[in-house]
Amino acid sequence: MRQELSAADAAHVTLRVADDLSRLRRRDAYRAIRKAMGVVLARADFRIVHASVQANHIHLITEADNKHALARGMQAFQISAAKWLNSAESKRRGRKRSGPAFPDRYHASIITMPMQARRGLVYVLNNWRKHKEDRSSATQHWLLDPYSSAVQFNGWSERSDWIVPKDYEQLPIAQPQSWLLRDGWKRHGAISVFEVPGAGV
Repeated sequence: MRQELSAADAAHVTLRVADDLSRLRRRDAYRAIRKAMGVVLARADFRIVHASVQANHIHLITEADNKHALARGMQAFQISAAKWLNSAESKRRGRKRSGPAFPDRYHASIITMPMQARRGLVYVLNNWRKHKEDRSSATQHWLLDPYSSAVQFNGWSERSDWIVPKDYEQLPIAQPQSWLLRDGWKRHGAISVFEVPGAGV
């Protein structure tokens, strides 16, 4: 049974993709996930506030009116993401891929306290440093993860006037409505772009 969730809370959601799908930190997979996020952006009862795309999983910071709204919002996101990921995979392989993109249920950690909220933000926005993706040749010149919504976050302790390439496609995230994600997490200090997440939220 899933933990209870209220509109005052937030949730850190982790989604793992099928083993046979190609690495997600590619432009076509990123665009597929971006399209799926756009699909749920208009929902009134569910919001994706921040996201990061890693090699074989996706991290989301979400808000929802309750656990049922979270489940419905995640279902809509997963259905859309699976459609676009399978399409991208089919083009890459040259043959149709139609299996489930997310074979397991998502894992949600409910955030109810300011420190939890800060840890969740660090974990998601700086997750690439945990997986050492910041050392790859394609992203080592970035201070923020280009496969995340980090560039849209305004709580960094470092400068905020990031130089973003003109062709960079930002993720369609929603503005936080909960006190925890708007202001509560700030009680424990601004977040550095160099913080490396721990084992969990």
